[in-house]
Amino acid sequence: MIAAATAPRAHEAHRLLVVGPEGVRDHLAPAAFAGAFLPGDLLVVNDAATLPASLVGDGVELRLLGTEDDRTWTAGLLGAGTWRTPTEERPLPPRCPVGTQLRFGDLVATVTRVHDAAWRLVDVVFDRTGAALWSALYRLGNPVQYAHVANDLALWDVQNVYAGRPWALEMPSAGRILDGATVRALQERGVGIATVTHAAGVSSVGDPVIDAMLPLPERFEVRAETWEAIAAARARGGRVVAVGTSAARALEGGARACATSGVTALRIGPALRRAVIDGIVTGIHELGTTHFELLEAFVPRSSLLRALETSRAVGLLGHELGDAWLVWGKPRPKAQVADQRLAAWR
Repeated sequence: MIAAATAPRAHEAHRLLVVGPEGVRDHLAPAAFAGAFLPGDLLVVNDAATLPASLVGDGVELRLLGTEDDRTWTAGLLGAGTWRTPTEERPLPPRCPVGTQLRFGDLVATVTRVHDAAWRLVDVVFDRTGAALWSALYRLGNPVQYAHVANDLALWDVQNVYAGRPWALEMPSAGRILDGATVRALQERGVGIATVTHAAGVSSVGDPVIDAMLPLPERFEVRAETWEAIAAARARGGRVVAVGTSAARALEGGARACATSGVTALRIGPALRRAVIDGIVTGIHELGTTHFELLEAFVPRSSLLRALETSRAVGLLGHELGDAWLVWGKPRPKAQVADQRLAAWR
């Protein structure tokens, strides 16, 4: 799969492959996206805005991976260099034992924990909190980006049109297909749109041990009105579609925890019995990635492999700035955990 190698293309240049349990169903332009749904269906998007989660200092990059309280952050350490060098080819960073102070301009991060699983995975506390910390992150940080993209990404390149709170460490990029015109077309067709907020994590820090642990536990919020909208869609026979893997994780994790907010460590894969979601909009990722594995909760691997072959044949672009798939799952088995959760909001 060829990775998208430029800043986000114009919306009308995106392409979409529709995939079902039997394989590829259709090949759509964004203008036809709304037509892939029926009146009464519900799309659920992740409205998290993308943070500038990469901080570069003297010989080290601190790549933020998550936080539960906006004070203590888990982060990955990368060695000297920039995003132009593939993460796995970057030199090792210096070892940073507990107490090490890392300076990024006038912002100081103190290492409070080195994780047992990997010495490049650390917890840090910054020298300021609240608005002062957010101001420093936006002033000194950059979006996380990877070597397959040829040009510098500005922070506005990695935001969805409906972005709200700055929780995401990387862009919830499946939502790029929803521009203003597409949202209007969906609404005119009678398709609902609801939101979750999920702290979408990074794809890689170049350390095989840490990368195998990703995604780390991530915080989420599924508000009462979203559960209400899901219950209403189900009552009218509509289908629930997650726009992106982070929205899927928030919904399925929230259903299992019977919670409107919290932290989920749920890893979605072929063994998962979906509790909420009937379909998913996602970027195109290769076999062997966690994104690909997640899609096996919807359709068999054989169907996904056929979709990959078709995507290559028609020149679709992969990764976070590329084209998209709309994957319709097999009929979702009745899941008591979700039914109990939804009933609470009826």
